[in-house]
Amino acid sequence: MISMKERLYVDMHAIQTVPPSCVNRDDTGSPKTAVYGGVRRARVSSQSWKRAMRECFRDSFDESELGTRTKKIVDMVAAEIVKKDSSVSMSDACTKAKDIIELAGVKTKEAKNSEVAEARALFFMAKKQAENLAILALSNEKVGKKEAQAALSNKHSIDIALFGRMVADDPSLNEDASAQVAHSISTHRVDNEYDYYTAVDEKSPEDNAGAGMVGTIEFNSSTLYRYATIAVHDLFGQLAKDCEATAKAVREFARAFAVSMPAGKQNTFANRTLPDAMFISVRTDQPVNLAAAFESPLCADAGMGGYAVRSAERLAEYEKEVCSTFASPPIVTWQVGKGLISLGNTADLQTALEELEQYIRES
Repeated sequence: MISMKERLYVDMHAIQTVPPSCVNRDDTGSPKTAVYGGVRRARVSSQSWKRAMRECFRDSFDESELGTRTKKIVDMVAAEIVKKDSSVSMSDACTKAKDIIELAGVKTKEAKNSEVAEARALFFMAKKQAENLAILALSNEKVGKKEAQAALSNKHSIDIALFGRMVADDPSLNEDASAQVAHSISTHRVDNEYDYYTAVDEKSPEDNAGAGMVGTIEFNSSTLYRYATIAVHDLFGQLAKDCEATAKAVREFARAFAVSMPAGKQNTFANRTLPDAMFISVRTDQPVNLAAAFESPLCADAGMGGYAVRSAERLAEYEKEVCSTFASPPIVTWQVGKGLISLGNTADLQTALEELEQYIRES
Protein backbone atom coordinates (compact mmCIF):
# COMPACT_ATOMS: atom_id res chain seq x y z
CA MET A 1 0.00 0.00 0.00
CA ILE A 2 1.33 3.44 -0.94
CA SER A 3 1.31 6.25 1.62
CA MET A 4 -0.07 9.59 0.43
CA LYS A 5 3.08 11.10 1.93
CA GLU A 6 4.88 9.66 -1.09
CA ARG A 7 4.66 10.92 -4.64
CA LEU A 8 1.83 9.41 -6.62
CA TYR A 9 0.99 10.37 -10.19
CA VAL A 10 -1.84 9.29 -12.45
CA ASP A 11 -0.98 9.71 -16.14
CA MET A 12 -3.67 9.66 -18.82
CA HIS A 13 -3.02 9.22 -22.53
CA ALA A 14 -5.58 9.09 -25.33
CA ILE A 15 -5.68 8.65 -29.08
CA GLN A 16 -8.73 10.41 -30.46
CA THR A 17 -9.91 10.86 -34.02
CA VAL A 18 -11.60 14.19 -34.70
CA PRO A 19 -13.62 14.54 -37.93
CA PRO A 20 -13.54 17.64 -40.14
CA SER A 21 -14.00 20.49 -37.66
CA CYS A 22 -12.60 23.64 -36.08
CA VAL A 23 -12.46 22.51 -32.45
CA ASN A 24 -10.17 25.30 -31.22
CA ARG A 25 -9.51 28.53 -33.15
CA ASP A 26 -6.86 31.24 -33.01
CA ASP A 27 -7.46 35.01 -33.20
CA THR A 28 -7.97 34.84 -36.98
CA GLY A 29 -10.59 32.09 -36.76
CA SER A 30 -8.25 29.40 -38.08
CA PRO A 31 -7.88 26.02 -36.37
CA LYS A 32 -4.90 26.09 -34.02
CA THR A 33 -1.77 24.30 -35.23
CA ALA A 34 1.80 23.65 -34.10
CA VAL A 35 5.01 22.56 -35.80
CA TYR A 36 6.36 19.36 -34.24
CA GLY A 37 8.85 16.94 -35.76
CA GLY A 38 9.33 19.38 -38.63
CA VAL A 39 5.73 19.25 -39.87
CA ARG A 40 2.56 21.18 -39.07
CA ARG A 41 0.13 19.41 -36.74
CA ALA A 42 -3.43 20.08 -35.67
CA ARG A 43 -3.51 21.40 -32.10
CA VAL A 44 -6.11 21.88 -29.40
CA SER A 45 -4.90 24.10 -26.57
CA SER A 46 -4.82 22.81 -23.00
CA GLN A 47 -6.88 25.80 -21.84
CA SER A 48 -9.64 24.90 -24.29
CA TRP A 49 -9.82 21.28 -23.16
CA LYS A 50 -9.57 22.18 -19.45
CA ARG A 51 -12.60 24.42 -19.89
CA ALA A 52 -14.49 21.51 -21.47
CA MET A 53 -13.45 19.25 -18.59
CA ARG A 54 -14.61 21.77 -15.99
CA GLU A 55 -18.00 21.93 -17.71
CA CYS A 56 -18.12 18.13 -17.59
CA PHE A 57 -17.58 18.25 -13.80
CA ARG A 58 -21.03 19.83 -13.42
CA ASP A 59 -22.55 16.44 -14.25
CA SER A 60 -20.66 14.74 -11.42
CA PHE A 61 -20.24 17.25 -8.60
CA ASP A 62 -22.64 19.38 -6.61
CA GLU A 63 -22.37 23.13 -7.20
CA SER A 64 -21.03 23.52 -3.65
CA GLU A 65 -17.97 21.42 -4.59
CA LEU A 66 -17.03 23.57 -7.60
CA GLY A 67 -15.68 27.05 -8.21
CA THR A 68 -16.53 29.92 -10.53
CA ARG A 69 -14.06 32.01 -12.52
CA THR A 70 -15.52 35.50 -12.74
CA LYS A 71 -14.99 39.20 -12.07
CA LYS A 72 -18.35 39.29 -10.29
CA ILE A 73 -17.08 37.97 -6.96
CA VAL A 74 -18.68 40.86 -5.05
CA ASP A 75 -22.06 39.61 -6.29
CA MET A 76 -21.16 36.06 -5.19
CA VAL A 77 -20.22 37.08 -1.65
CA ALA A 78 -23.14 39.53 -1.34
CA ALA A 79 -25.58 36.77 -2.29
CA GLU A 80 -24.16 34.57 0.48
CA ILE A 81 -24.43 37.43 2.99
CA VAL A 82 -28.12 37.95 2.22
CA LYS A 83 -28.71 34.21 2.34
CA LYS A 84 -27.21 34.04 5.83
CA ASP A 85 -28.88 37.23 7.12
CA SER A 86 -32.03 38.28 5.28
CA SER A 87 -32.21 41.53 7.30
CA VAL A 88 -29.21 42.87 5.34
CA SER A 89 -30.22 44.77 2.20
CA MET A 90 -28.54 43.82 -1.07
CA SER A 91 -26.95 47.28 -1.24
CA ASP A 92 -25.39 46.88 2.22
CA ALA A 93 -24.41 43.30 1.41
CA CYS A 94 -22.51 44.48 -1.69
CA THR A 95 -20.67 47.07 0.42
CA LYS A 96 -19.73 44.47 3.04
CA ALA A 97 -18.69 42.03 0.31
CA LYS A 98 -16.49 44.61 -1.41
CA ASP A 99 -14.81 45.54 1.88
CA ILE A 100 -14.00 41.95 2.90
CA ILE A 101 -12.75 41.05 -0.59
CA GLU A 102 -10.42 44.04 -0.68
CA LEU A 103 -9.25 43.25 2.85
CA ALA A 104 -8.22 39.81 1.55
CA GLY A 105 -6.04 41.50 -1.07
CA VAL A 106 -8.21 41.28 -4.19
CA LYS A 107 -8.60 44.69 -5.83
CA THR A 108 -11.99 45.79 -7.16
CA LYS A 109 -13.23 48.52 -9.48
CA GLU A 110 -16.53 50.09 -10.38
CA ALA A 111 -18.24 48.03 -13.06
CA LYS A 112 -19.76 49.56 -16.19
CA ASN A 113 -23.57 49.69 -16.24
CA SER A 114 -23.71 48.33 -12.69
CA GLU A 115 -23.71 49.76 -9.18
CA VAL A 116 -21.87 46.67 -7.91
CA ALA A 117 -18.06 46.67 -7.97
CA GLU A 118 -16.20 43.80 -9.59
CA ALA A 119 -12.69 42.35 -9.42
CA ARG A 120 -10.09 43.97 -11.67
CA ALA A 121 -9.29 40.58 -13.17
CA LEU A 122 -10.97 37.18 -13.36
CA PHE A 123 -10.88 35.45 -10.00
CA PHE A 124 -11.40 31.74 -9.36
CA MET A 125 -13.49 31.34 -6.22
CA ALA A 126 -15.11 28.30 -4.64
CA LYS A 127 -18.69 28.61 -3.44
CA LYS A 128 -17.55 27.57 0.04
CA GLN A 129 -14.93 30.33 -0.01
CA ALA A 130 -17.65 32.86 -0.82
CA GLU A 131 -19.52 31.51 2.21
CA ASN A 132 -16.37 31.89 4.33
CA LEU A 133 -16.08 35.56 3.36
CA ALA A 134 -19.79 36.14 4.00
CA ILE A 135 -19.42 34.80 7.54
CA LEU A 136 -16.49 37.13 8.16
CA ALA A 137 -18.37 40.10 6.68
CA LEU A 138 -21.24 39.49 9.11
CA SER A 139 -18.98 38.94 12.09
CA ASN A 140 -19.19 41.43 14.96
CA GLU A 141 -15.54 40.83 15.76
CA LYS A 142 -12.64 42.70 14.20
CA VAL A 143 -11.39 40.86 11.13
CA GLY A 144 -7.88 41.31 9.78
CA LYS A 145 -6.23 40.55 6.45
CA LYS A 146 -4.90 37.25 7.78
CA GLU A 147 -8.41 35.96 8.53
CA ALA A 148 -9.77 37.24 5.21
CA GLN A 149 -7.03 35.52 3.24
CA ALA A 150 -7.51 32.32 5.21
CA ALA A 151 -11.16 32.36 4.15
CA LEU A 152 -10.03 32.39 0.51
CA SER A 153 -7.47 29.63 1.05
CA ASN A 154 -9.63 27.13 2.93
CA LYS A 155 -12.16 24.69 1.49
CA HIS A 156 -10.84 24.61 -2.05
CA SER A 157 -13.26 23.45 -4.69
CA ILE A 158 -12.39 20.38 -6.76
CA ASP A 159 -11.57 22.43 -9.86
CA ILE A 160 -9.38 24.98 -8.02
CA ALA A 161 -7.42 22.12 -6.43
CA LEU A 162 -6.96 20.49 -9.83
CA PHE A 163 -6.36 23.50 -12.07
CA GLY A 164 -4.94 26.08 -9.66
CA ARG A 165 -5.52 29.80 -9.26
CA MET A 166 -3.34 32.79 -10.18
CA VAL A 167 -3.93 36.14 -8.43
CA ALA A 168 -1.83 39.03 -9.73
CA ASP A 169 -3.02 41.38 -6.96
CA ASP A 170 -1.65 39.19 -4.18
CA PRO A 171 0.45 36.10 -5.03
CA SER A 172 -0.14 34.72 -1.53
CA LEU A 173 -3.64 33.81 -2.77
CA ASN A 174 -2.19 31.73 -5.63
CA GLU A 175 -2.90 28.01 -5.64
CA ASP A 176 -0.69 25.54 -7.48
CA ALA A 177 -2.47 23.17 -9.83
CA SER A 178 -2.28 19.49 -8.91
CA ALA A 179 -3.15 18.53 -12.51
CA GLN A 180 -1.52 19.31 -15.84
CA VAL A 181 -3.11 19.08 -19.27
CA ALA A 182 -0.96 19.10 -22.41
CA HIS A 183 -1.81 20.70 -25.72
CA SER A 184 -3.24 17.95 -27.90
CA ILE A 185 -1.43 17.47 -31.22
CA SER A 186 -2.11 15.31 -34.24
CA THR A 187 0.01 12.21 -34.71
CA HIS A 188 0.46 13.12 -38.37
CA ARG A 189 0.86 16.09 -40.67
CA VAL A 190 -2.21 18.27 -41.17
CA ASP A 191 -3.15 20.76 -43.89
CA ASN A 192 -6.06 23.08 -43.23
CA GLU A 193 -8.93 23.19 -45.71
CA TYR A 194 -11.74 25.67 -46.43
CA ASP A 195 -15.46 25.13 -46.47
CA TYR A 196 -17.14 27.59 -48.86
CA TYR A 197 -20.79 28.11 -47.90
CA THR A 198 -23.74 30.15 -49.09
CA ALA A 199 -26.99 31.18 -47.43
CA VAL A 200 -30.19 31.79 -49.37
CA ASP A 201 -32.36 34.85 -48.76
CA GLU A 202 -35.73 33.12 -48.55
CA LYS A 203 -37.61 36.35 -49.31
CA SER A 204 -35.69 37.15 -52.50
CA PRO A 205 -37.44 36.95 -55.91
CA GLU A 206 -37.49 33.51 -57.53
CA ASP A 207 -35.53 34.78 -60.52
CA ASN A 208 -32.70 36.02 -58.28
CA ALA A 209 -29.83 33.58 -58.71
CA GLY A 210 -27.53 35.24 -56.18
CA ALA A 211 -26.92 34.13 -52.60
CA GLY A 212 -27.92 36.20 -49.59
CA MET A 213 -24.56 35.57 -47.94
CA VAL A 214 -21.33 33.76 -48.76
CA GLY A 215 -18.35 32.90 -46.59
CA THR A 216 -15.67 30.39 -45.70
CA ILE A 217 -14.77 28.39 -42.60
CA GLU A 218 -11.29 26.96 -42.19
CA PHE A 219 -11.15 23.43 -40.79
CA ASN A 220 -9.07 20.28 -40.57
CA SER A 221 -9.40 16.67 -39.46
CA SER A 222 -6.93 14.75 -37.34
CA THR A 223 -6.08 11.91 -35.00
CA LEU A 224 -4.88 13.52 -31.79
CA TYR A 225 -2.54 12.42 -29.02
CA ARG A 226 -3.84 13.77 -25.70
CA TYR A 227 -2.12 13.73 -22.31
CA ALA A 228 -2.89 14.84 -18.75
CA THR A 229 -1.52 14.00 -15.32
CA ILE A 230 -2.51 14.45 -11.67
CA ALA A 231 -0.10 14.72 -8.74
CA VAL A 232 -2.38 12.81 -6.38
CA HIS A 233 -0.30 13.63 -3.30
CA ASP A 234 -0.72 17.37 -3.98
CA LEU A 235 -4.43 16.99 -4.66
CA PHE A 236 -4.79 15.04 -1.40
CA GLY A 237 -3.25 17.93 0.54
CA GLN A 238 -5.35 20.58 -1.19
CA LEU A 239 -8.52 18.64 -0.41
CA ALA A 240 -7.75 18.63 3.34
CA LYS A 241 -6.38 15.07 3.20
CA ASP A 242 -9.81 13.67 2.42
CA CYS A 243 -9.27 10.25 0.80
CA GLU A 244 -12.84 9.93 -0.46
CA ALA A 245 -12.84 13.39 -2.05
CA THR A 246 -9.41 12.77 -3.61
CA ALA A 247 -10.40 9.39 -5.07
CA LYS A 248 -13.61 10.83 -6.53
CA ALA A 249 -11.77 13.83 -7.96
CA VAL A 250 -9.23 11.59 -9.72
CA ARG A 251 -12.00 9.38 -11.12
CA GLU A 252 -14.04 12.31 -12.42
CA PHE A 253 -10.97 14.03 -13.86
CA ALA A 254 -10.22 10.85 -15.79
CA ARG A 255 -13.85 10.61 -16.93
CA ALA A 256 -13.88 14.25 -18.05
CA PHE A 257 -10.58 13.73 -19.85
CA ALA A 258 -12.18 10.87 -21.80
CA VAL A 259 -15.65 12.22 -22.62
CA SER A 260 -15.32 16.02 -22.83
CA MET A 261 -14.91 17.96 -26.07
CA PRO A 262 -14.22 21.68 -26.63
CA ALA A 263 -17.25 23.43 -28.06
CA GLY A 264 -15.65 25.30 -30.99
CA LYS A 265 -17.96 25.23 -34.05
CA GLN A 266 -19.85 22.25 -32.60
CA ASN A 267 -23.14 23.19 -34.25
CA THR A 268 -21.44 23.56 -37.63
CA PHE A 269 -19.45 20.30 -37.59
CA ALA A 270 -21.12 18.06 -34.95
CA ASN A 271 -17.58 17.09 -34.01
CA ARG A 272 -18.10 15.27 -30.69
CA THR A 273 -16.12 12.05 -30.62
CA LEU A 274 -14.75 9.75 -27.93
CA PRO A 275 -11.18 8.38 -27.70
CA ASP A 276 -10.24 5.44 -29.89
CA ALA A 277 -7.87 4.28 -27.17
CA MET A 278 -7.02 5.42 -23.64
CA PHE A 279 -4.17 4.41 -21.35
CA ILE A 280 -4.13 5.23 -17.62
CA SER A 281 -1.06 4.54 -15.49
CA VAL A 282 -0.15 5.09 -11.84
CA ARG A 283 3.47 6.07 -11.23
CA THR A 284 5.65 6.99 -8.25
CA ASP A 285 8.73 8.34 -10.06
CA GLN A 286 7.45 11.21 -12.23
CA PRO A 287 4.79 12.00 -14.84
CA VAL A 288 5.74 10.89 -18.36
CA ASN A 289 4.31 12.60 -21.44
CA LEU A 290 4.59 10.21 -24.40
CA ALA A 291 4.21 12.80 -27.18
CA ALA A 292 7.69 11.91 -28.45
CA ALA A 293 6.15 8.70 -29.82
CA PHE A 294 4.88 10.93 -32.65
CA GLU A 295 7.90 13.21 -33.14
CA SER A 296 8.24 11.26 -36.39
CA PRO A 297 4.76 11.80 -37.90
CA LEU A 298 2.69 8.92 -39.15
CA CYS A 299 2.25 8.85 -42.91
CA ALA A 300 -1.04 8.25 -44.68
CA ASP A 301 -1.51 4.75 -46.03
CA ALA A 302 -4.95 3.92 -47.36
CA GLY A 303 -4.26 0.22 -47.02
CA MET A 304 -3.74 0.56 -43.25
CA GLY A 305 -7.17 2.05 -42.58
CA GLY A 306 -6.24 5.48 -41.24
CA TYR A 307 -4.25 6.68 -38.24
CA ALA A 308 -6.12 5.65 -35.07
CA VAL A 309 -4.98 2.03 -34.63
CA ARG A 310 -1.44 2.75 -35.79
CA SER A 311 -1.23 5.71 -33.40
CA ALA A 312 -2.32 3.52 -30.49
CA GLU A 313 0.18 0.82 -31.44
CA ARG A 314 3.02 3.31 -31.69
CA LEU A 315 2.02 4.79 -28.33
CA ALA A 316 2.20 1.32 -26.75
CA GLU A 317 5.59 0.61 -28.35
CA TYR A 318 7.04 3.90 -27.15
CA GLU A 319 5.67 3.48 -23.61
CA LYS A 320 7.42 0.13 -23.28
CA GLU A 321 10.62 1.61 -24.71
CA VAL A 322 10.60 4.52 -22.23
CA CYS A 323 9.87 2.22 -19.28
CA SER A 324 12.78 -0.06 -20.22
CA THR A 325 15.30 2.77 -20.50
CA PHE A 326 14.71 6.05 -18.62
CA ALA A 327 11.59 5.58 -16.48
CA SER A 328 10.34 2.95 -14.08
CA PRO A 329 7.39 0.79 -15.15
CA PRO A 330 4.05 2.02 -13.83
CA ILE A 331 2.63 0.35 -10.72
CA VAL A 332 -0.72 -0.38 -12.30
CA THR A 333 -2.33 0.39 -15.67
CA TRP A 334 -5.69 0.33 -17.40
CA GLN A 335 -6.21 0.17 -21.17
CA VAL A 336 -9.48 1.15 -22.84
CA GLY A 337 -10.24 0.81 -26.54
CA LYS A 338 -8.22 -0.70 -29.37
CA GLY A 339 -4.54 -0.91 -30.26
CA LEU A 340 -3.12 -1.08 -26.73
CA ILE A 341 -3.39 -4.82 -26.13
CA SER A 342 0.39 -5.13 -25.82
CA LEU A 343 0.23 -3.05 -22.62
CA GLY A 344 -2.04 -5.56 -20.92
CA ASN A 345 -5.68 -6.51 -20.63
CA THR A 346 -8.24 -3.97 -21.77
CA ALA A 347 -11.37 -2.88 -19.93
CA ASP A 348 -14.37 -0.66 -20.61
CA LEU A 349 -14.14 2.94 -19.38
CA GLN A 350 -16.54 2.53 -16.46
CA THR A 351 -14.67 -0.47 -15.08
CA ALA A 352 -11.32 1.30 -15.42
CA LEU A 353 -12.64 4.39 -13.60
CA GLU A 354 -14.12 2.35 -10.76
CA GLU A 355 -10.91 0.40 -10.28
CA LEU A 356 -8.83 3.60 -10.45
CA GLU A 357 -10.99 5.24 -7.80
CA GLN A 358 -10.70 2.19 -5.55
CA TYR A 359 -6.93 2.10 -5.99
CA ILE A 360 -6.58 5.77 -5.01
CA ARG A 361 -8.93 5.33 -2.07
CA GLU A 362 -6.76 2.53 -0.69
CA SER A 363 -3.45 4.30 -1.31
